[in-house]
Amino acid sequence: MNDHALNAADTAWVLASAALVILMTPGLAFFYGGMVRAKNVLNMMMMCLSAIPVVWVLWMAFGYSMGFGEDLGGGLLGDPTQFAGLRGLFAGQNEAAPAVGTIPALVFVVFQAGFAMITVALIAGAVADRMRFTGWIVFTAVWCVLVYFPVAHWVFCPDNLTASRGGWIINHLKSLDFAGGTAVEINSGISGLALALVLGKRRSWPKDPMRPHNLPAVMLGAGLLWFGWFGFNAGSSLKADSVAALALANTLAAGAVSLASWLVVERVRHGKPTSFGAASGAVAGLVAITPSCAYVTPTGALAIGAVAGAASSVAIEWKYKLGYDDSLDVVGVHLVGGLVGTVMIGLVASKSAGASPVDGLFYGGGFDQLWRQIVAALAVLGYALAMTLLIGFALKAVMGLRAHPQDEAEGLDETEHAESAYDFSVAKGGRVASLEH
Repeated sequence: MNDHALNAADTAWVLASAALVILMTPGLAFFYGGMVRAKNVLNMMMMCLSAIPVVWVLWMAFGYSMGFGEDLGGGLLGDPTQFAGLRGLFAGQNEAAPAVGTIPALVFVVFQAGFAMITVALIAGAVADRMRFTGWIVFTAVWCVLVYFPVAHWVFCPDNLTASRGGWIINHLKSLDFAGGTAVEINSGISGLALALVLGKRRSWPKDPMRPHNLPAVMLGAGLLWFGWFGFNAGSSLKADSVAALALANTLAAGAVSLASWLVVERVRHGKPTSFGAASGAVAGLVAITPSCAYVTPTGALAIGAVAGAASSVAIEWKYKLGYDDSLDVVGVHLVGGLVGTVMIGLVASKSAGASPVDGLFYGGGFDQLWRQIVAALAVLGYALAMTLLIGFALKAVMGLRAHPQDEAEGLDETEHAESAYDFSVAKGGRVASLEH
């Protein structure tokens, strides 16, 4: 870190980007909340929103330091005591504010906290309708410490940004990940699958359809996510510059084309393009462009979006063939989209783009960057899978994670929170009739 390099324009842009990234977690609450049945909508939204306080307390206490502190050896973990309590990251009156690049260090702290929050919240979609809320809170806290904070160090901490020595993926493997295809998307996607396997299938799944109860909420959530994603990707430049501009344009391009690609596949395979498919397709493209948004040209962004939309549209049906109950398609959208975006950097990265130091295979760069991208993706996937299974089975044995069958049948809104999102009772001819859950 340095002390006298603050730039007002850069600071203003990353301040705004940090707010956009944090907005993504409430946006995800609407997106996921609309997808579940009416009796579980509040529980789903609570699972998403609870990521904000859990992550922030841990991030402030020692999580930021684990991610961005001085490496303890091998590029595996930052020093958890270096910035504990965020010490050394703010200044008193008449003191120079510590900086990360050209922005105040605390702005960077909050910006990166938003990444951790949305990553945790994404996992909730895989275990909707069946996890105890208390178990979820404990799981998220342990998962942050053992999985997210170390992986953030590997991927997001270059040498000499916040510490002289950073993480192994970005510095030694030299895999490219501009805004979190590995640390956020692959990490949450495979962790969601692992936790779903620990919990087991929902009662009567897949016999009962369990359709989304509120598609307008799904589309509202997708819109909020897309809005926030501009800060997520373009803000990762940490500057108000041409790299941020390219990331902004590529984020729009990939989301738009992926939406169209998903609908084409849906129309061909099932006969009808749906609003649910449009929302999911947009998110799949945004997931895929996240790691590559500043490393590819707008044409490359279109290619990534097209592949992501089609691939995720097919992948969401894997759960029926393979028998795992990923409630809200975290695997099909986030894991598959993250893999597509991370690996395709090795194919369509271009030095003519804003920040790419290499050309991909299709631009004459050979296979060198491609294998680095694959190794990074597999490393994060393998670590997150193993650790999440370990955490899940340990907590299952110690405190139990699955809701009681009767609670699942009645709905987790009532049994976990003593609330209902909707009033299902209506007066009819002097009698009270119950509406369909």
